[in-house]
Amino acid sequence: MAVDATTLLLAWRQGDEAALNGLISLVYQELRRLAHRYLAGQRPGHTLQTTALVHEAYLQLVDCRQVRWQDRTHFLAVAAKLMRRILVDYARSRNANKRGGAARPVSLDESLDFAPPRSADLVALDDSLEALATMDARKSQVVELKFFGGLDTGEIAEVLGVSQPTVLRDWKLAKVWLLRELSRA
Repeated sequence: MAVDATTLLLAWRQGDEAALNGLISLVYQELRRLAHRYLAGQRPGHTLQTTALVHEAYLQLVDCRQVRWQDRTHFLAVAAKLMRRILVDYARSRNANKRGGAARPVSLDESLDFAPPRSADLVALDDSLEALATMDARKSQVVELKFFGGLDTGEIAEVLGVSQPTVLRDWKLAKVWLLRELSRA
């Protein structure tokens, strides 16, 4: 009988270290998909690759025992948020260390994981999402879960404890607000 992610999350929260390894094995490909989505919008030659981002998020997830995990979707939402934080911190440090500073490329052969860069700058998007969060935290969460986490409307509704029509309304309003904010930058 296969163990589901929710059972492993609950076991991990209760101190079962092996449960975390089982959970990561179970959701690893989904974590890679999340990391790939995040990295798809980065500049070509970005020194942080998909596998490195997943592993960095894993290291931070290990320290998240105090989180009251709900289910697999909640776990992936937290992982998506951690990946966003890692990339934003990375982008901010790169901007502080003009021309690469002490950064050195990670030599992982994942050239097939690259997609054309998106036009929105990650730091500007993060700043805009933070501004949106101060006005309406739920709309900011909807954007993060949909755009970065790749969750569908039903999964977002489940994580946030709202209806699907509410998620759709929040998504539409947040998109308009973010487009306006990013066009000012």
